[in-house]
Amino acid sequence: MNKLSPRQQKILDYICRYCQDTSYPPSIRDIVAGCQISSTSVVSYNLDVLEREGYIRRHTDVARGIEVLDRQLMPGMSVAVPVIGQIAAGEPIPVPDENVWHANAGAEVIEVTRDLTLGREGVYALRLRGWSMIDALVNDGDVVLLENVSSVENGEVAAVWLKAEKEATLKKYYAEDGRIRLQPANREMQPLYVSPDNVEVQGRVIAVIRRMI
Repeated sequence: MNKLSPRQQKILDYICRYCQDTSYPPSIRDIVAGCQISSTSVVSYNLDVLEREGYIRRHTDVARGIEVLDRQLMPGMSVAVPVIGQIAAGEPIPVPDENVWHANAGAEVIEVTRDLTLGREGVYALRLRGWSMIDALVNDGDVVLLENVSSVENGEVAAVWLKAEKEATLKKYYAEDGRIRLQPANREMQPLYVSPDNVEVQGRVIAVIRRMI
């Protein structure tokens, strides 16, 4: 890492203080006001420098998507989330073993800012395969963060385990008369209809980490 300019150090210090005080990162306008900087473009330029130098990571598709990478600067502000496998956003695909949904041992771990987990416990991550959720801005290769829950409201995006098929899929969930409709967010794809006793909800999507390339 190169030595920061006084302005860049001031911005970094402000981000750290803001996160410690509020438990979530500042917006660019917060930084403009808090650091008494003339414009959002000046802040954006210096945030780009901080990211290039490895001090922060910017999640441009997430509101307040600034993550401080040096955990010593931000004790307690990052969360380790296990990546426990892949899930299909097209046709359901088999997963290695049903127990993988509940066992984190040996799993890949990603560090995310605490605001991405919404302060919830039991958050895990899955890598997405397929294109059936593109109208919900969830694309092939993205990482989805899920809250480990066993029920969701109609219209929420859920990870669903199909018991008979021993397959998993990511879809919008709708409980209808005598059946469950698993609705893709892609106008070119048809919904999947299954019986309620064949469905086990494994999680609710709370955030998406976009693959940029």
